Amino acid sequence: MNTITYKCPNCDGGLVFDPKSQKFKCEYCLSEFTEGELERPPEEPTEASAGQPESEAAMVLYQCPNCGAEIVTEETTAATFCYYCHNPVVISGKLEGRYRPDYVVPFEMDRNKAEEIFKSWIRRKKYVPKDFYSPKQIEMMEGIYYPYWLYSCKVDGRIDAEGVRRRTTRTGSMEFLETSRYQVERKGLMEVRNVSRNALKKADRRLSENVLPFDMEKLKPFQAGYLSGFKAERRDMEKEEFTEEIETEIRDYAVASLKNSISGYDSINVKNHEEKITSPEWGYTLLPVWVLTY
Repeated sequence: MNTITYKCPNCDGGLVFDPKSQKFKCEYCLSEFTEGELERPPEEPTEASAGQPESEAAMVLYQCPNCGAEIVTEETTAATFCYYCHNPVVISGKLEGRYRPDYVVPFEMDRNKAEEIFKSWIRRKKYVPKDFYSPKQIEMMEGIYYPYWLYSCKVDGRIDAEGVRRRTTRTGSMEFLETSRYQVERKGLMEVRNVSRNALKKADRRLSENVLPFDMEKLKPFQAGYLSGFKAERRDMEKEEFTEEIETEIRDYAVASLKNSISGYDSINVKNHEEKITSPEWGYTLLPVWVLTY
């Protein structure tokens, strides 16, 4: 397993990805570089030392390529910081082969903006203890790339339904209810893009999916350089674990969409429905999240 530090060509300081400028920035000499200027790390990666075989250890040991100190991480950690020299480190081997992401949505919101949003949110809350938003606590805010599976497909759907119309008339003291029933059919082809599922077991699923949806128009082909200056996690859940759940959700959505396309009736009762899913595609991506842990 290799560790990589992206070095500034001017002063040899560690480079981090700057969300605001969408460039790689040196925090020492303040130089900035585009992705094209940093297609490859400027130095050969340093071989990591291994405390235990990766398959047997929950915690894994690496060596900082900057100061040589040992870095202890969890098995799924793909990018972090050296605790001694604070150098950003990308553990390249964690994101190679079948674990290499297809895409990444780079951070656009920097730490200052994330803190500003949090403070604005907390000001609207009553009876919150000051320790909850103390400066020391806010310092623990981290930018982390979390792994997600994205599922896309086409759905050819059809429903047979009964549309009901009711009309009330009154003659003298008598009230009459007239009910008319109609046979209704709807069919259509729907394209579904980027249904997301959290792919990290230790992440709280409710929280990790509450940050959705992301703007998937901002997906970029994965480059490890985007991780520099942030933390990142590698997936430990495979797409097969989500296939049945996602396809059920898509089928239900297709039926609901076709039903909602029917108008002019007091009620709609779906009698039969059929959905055929075609052209399924999976994409593995890293999505940016600012996290504050208590």
